[in-house]
Amino acid sequence: MTEPRIQAALARIEREHDVRVLYACESGSRAWGFPSATSDYDARFVYLQRPEHYLRLDLEEQRDVIELPIVDDLDVNGWDLRKALNLLRKSNPPLLEWLDSPIVYQEVGPVAQAMRELARQASPLAVGYHYLRMAQRNDRGYLHGETVRVKKYFYVLRPLLAVRWLEQGRGPVPCAFDALLVTIADRPRLVALIRELVERKRAGDELDAGPRIPELSAFLDAELERLGASPLALEPQRMPLEPLNALFRQALAETWS
Repeated sequence: MTEPRIQAALARIEREHDVRVLYACESGSRAWGFPSATSDYDARFVYLQRPEHYLRLDLEEQRDVIELPIVDDLDVNGWDLRKALNLLRKSNPPLLEWLDSPIVYQEVGPVAQAMRELARQASPLAVGYHYLRMAQRNDRGYLHGETVRVKKYFYVLRPLLAVRWLEQGRGPVPCAFDALLVTIADRPRLVALIRELVERKRAGDELDAGPRIPELSAFLDAELERLGASPLALEPQRMPLEPLNALFRQALAETWS
């Protein structure tokens, strides 16, 4: 059983680092809904240090990430709440996906729910900007050349479908990948191709090195070009700071009272 191993890892983190884990969830392919039998468990968490940790002159020099060595199929790492709230202010897509994960390992107190409520106040333009940047970065890193790592198509496709979801006024972007396919319902051949890749991944095909998939590559290239000339290419304003400060102070008071 994997969940007891994750719970044990979280308990060890709290004990060895003297922190409190406020929220922990699954991310990546298992949260998106298409893991293979050999997919890692990507457990992600948000933690809080004791109040005195934040009252120091060299706070900016302190680590705000805890990462455990990857053991077998278990990958566990997390962010300090202060870091997470700063990323929430920027409408950071990975954090938004953590908060919407269908697989939650631990949720203590009201912090995660308060972050979800604040996330709903983010403008679609702000969220879309960061999804577009993610797609552009992953495209440059993984999908150029005659041979590509086929599973990396998902790392460009998913953020681009998330942008289309926002453009179509469908509300907050869901974590589940299948839900995003409604945004290209008018392209049944493309949907069928993507579903075939998803089923191959679920069946255990790790979709490693292979030739570029022309139809899928053409769609991604066209979307990247279209969006690169849109308002999404301009960095938007961040969320107001004071509600995030208030949540941080509340979390400190309630967690360590």
